[in-house]
Amino acid sequence: MITVHHLNNSRSQRILWLLEELGLPYEIKRYTRDPETKFAPPELRAVHPLGKSPVITDDGNTVAESGAIIEYLLDRYGDGRLIPAARTPERLAFTYWLHFAEGSAMPPLLMKLVFDKIETAPMPFFVKPIARAISNNVNGLLIMPNVERNLSFMESTLAQSEWFAGSEFTAADIQMSFPVEASRGRAGLNESRPRLMRFLKRIHGRSAYQRALEKGGPFNLNF
Repeated sequence: MITVHHLNNSRSQRILWLLEELGLPYEIKRYTRDPETKFAPPELRAVHPLGKSPVITDDGNTVAESGAIIEYLLDRYGDGRLIPAARTPERLAFTYWLHFAEGSAMPPLLMKLVFDKIETAPMPFFVKPIARAISNNVNGLLIMPNVERNLSFMESTLAQSEWFAGSEFTAADIQMSFPVEASRGRAGLNESRPRLMRFLKRIHGRSAYQRALEKGGPFNLNF
């Protein structure tokens, strides 16, 4: 039996979604973020040394990292589903977006989360103006230009094809869901990019997505 070590409000939600899309049986072991630090609890380190989510255990295997888990599940249980045929342009696009999600899209979004927290963090009153000025400069000069560039690139891709890897829904769209949803919650993604907003509406309407949400619990990335 596949066990998903599921952390609330995390990337493990999309692993639940993938398993629902594939119709695979699985069980959930739940973990809750520290309410102050938002970090995963130390119990996760007993599963994987880094103590992060997502991580799955299956038939003696422990697999961490979203992209690696997706590849493992598709290779072992997918039977060709949710992945384009090998040596096709769609397969190349699939591989690209599978890695783009965490390699390019998420780092500036994570930085924005951190620097936004600096602005509201408790600190001596005489430090606040300096901290806010630094945060504003980093956000304005470094983080948001990269976020905007990524969003424009993603929007232009969906102008050329219905899904990220072509005309068919694939696991690359599941992988890309997290940075798109994080952009909606943290980085001002709105109707000015209608294709990305339509992407969110379409994935939210999928029955497998809804089942995963019911089983995984509340999913909020704007924290």
